Amino acid sequence: MPVSKQIKNQHLLWRAGFGPSANDTLHSAPLEPHELYSLLEKQSSSKPDYIDVADNMIKGLMMGVKNEFEMNENGSMKSPLSDNQKKNIRRQSVEDLKNLNLSWLNEMTNSASQLREKMSLFWHGHFACRILNIYYQQLMLQEIRSNALGNFGELLRAVSKSAAMLQFLNNQQNRKQHPNENFAREVMELFTLGRGNYSENDVKEAARAFTGWGFNLDGEFVFRQFFHDSQGKTFLGKSGNFDGDDILDILLEQKQTAVFITQKIYRYFVNENAEEGKIQWLAERFYQNNYDIKALMNDIFTGDWFYDEINIGAKIKSPVELLTGIRRMLPMDLEKEQIQLLFQKALGQILFYPPNVAGWPGGKNWIDSSTLMLRLRIPQLIKDDDAFYVTPKEDDDQQMGMEENLSNIQGTAPDKNGLQVKANVHWEKFTDQFRNVSDENLYRELEQLILQTKPGRVNKNVIGEMIKTTSKEDYIKTAAVAFMSTPEYQLC
Repeated sequence: MPVSKQIKNQHLLWRAGFGPSANDTLHSAPLEPHELYSLLEKQSSSKPDYIDVADNMIKGLMMGVKNEFEMNENGSMKSPLSDNQKKNIRRQSVEDLKNLNLSWLNEMTNSASQLREKMSLFWHGHFACRILNIYYQQLMLQEIRSNALGNFGELLRAVSKSAAMLQFLNNQQNRKQHPNENFAREVMELFTLGRGNYSENDVKEAARAFTGWGFNLDGEFVFRQFFHDSQGKTFLGKSGNFDGDDILDILLEQKQTAVFITQKIYRYFVNENAEEGKIQWLAERFYQNNYDIKALMNDIFTGDWFYDEINIGAKIKSPVELLTGIRRMLPMDLEKEQIQLLFQKALGQILFYPPNVAGWPGGKNWIDSSTLMLRLRIPQLIKDDDAFYVTPKEDDDQQMGMEENLSNIQGTAPDKNGLQVKANVHWEKFTDQFRNVSDENLYRELEQLILQTKPGRVNKNVIGEMIKTTSKEDYIKTAAVAFMSTPEYQLC
């Protein structure tokens, strides 16, 4: 049976965005997939607004010591901040990072620029960075969102020169005669070539080239000539008096970089089982187009093969995709938005806090016995305000203050009363799209809209036990929650 336009368009909206919204009436005269993609591309063409949630205390403190900090940059690199100031900045940054997390989640949910935000989430995992400096994280997020559909070379350079990444990968300590290899290694292993496509000597030589790359208190890139190793270097078969920009240029000259990035994008947006022939074709075009990200995504999302049945419903939603997708389909107001942080924690994906330098592994790693049970419960929690329990890890410093957040969000001890979502769902926005659907067709229409798996795969008797038939509105509400509570809803 051929795949319908509605299913194709829902497939596109889940992969190039965060799923259909309540306003996307896909089952009535749908656009052709290539028309819908053109619309998504157009809606994501504007530059994103800067998300600024940093507390004024942090801004004022940083401004107050800026000049002193720059005067001390004579080689000692000693910070002018007192221990108490550092402690206050760290504490406030943890709070502000939570707000940055929630603000970006709202963008993913409500913005028309779905393609840009979805690409930004991909790059957020690709350029994994975990630091507790809200100011630097905001700056890096803006670089990612501004360049998400632009030129990969420019994005690579912007992120590599960001204060957040330079701090995370210790390049502020990378100096001549005492090179630190962390930054150079990850630029090759994780950002460009992939493991096994460079030698240990290449790492050493690249580290020498990146000496002197640092940042000031404002988060601006600074090249410190005094710390730079100006001697000759040999990197990937080329010799010269290279600096960091030269290293990035040489990495971009390697076709392997295009292959590595294309393969990672394919597995994220299309299918984890990558077809080598398509990877090579896409990578060659990506390379010939001078790393034009938008052109690469166009090649993917307008290709007939992207809509093959093998690629539809073949991807496990990440926690962010799952949570955002539910909010898009069921518009809601959350009494306490911080509850989303606890869902992220429990499901294994806290924005701005990747598990390591490689980011989130994704795929089947998203699912285990505990996370699957919570995933299946979330729709019911939203509908009925049932309570759920989250036990914070002992090393709460590595969880962005989540332990403290448990009591802050609920106002009571969570181990006694659990946590409630307390969502006001605007059901009318969801149910209105079914007003002209006959009663006998309601089940099929709801199943097709909510699930990306073959019709009939879910046991109709099981779903039927959860559906209320007291009114058409009750039928739609309870059926929607029932479908969202299935293992099949975890796929897109």
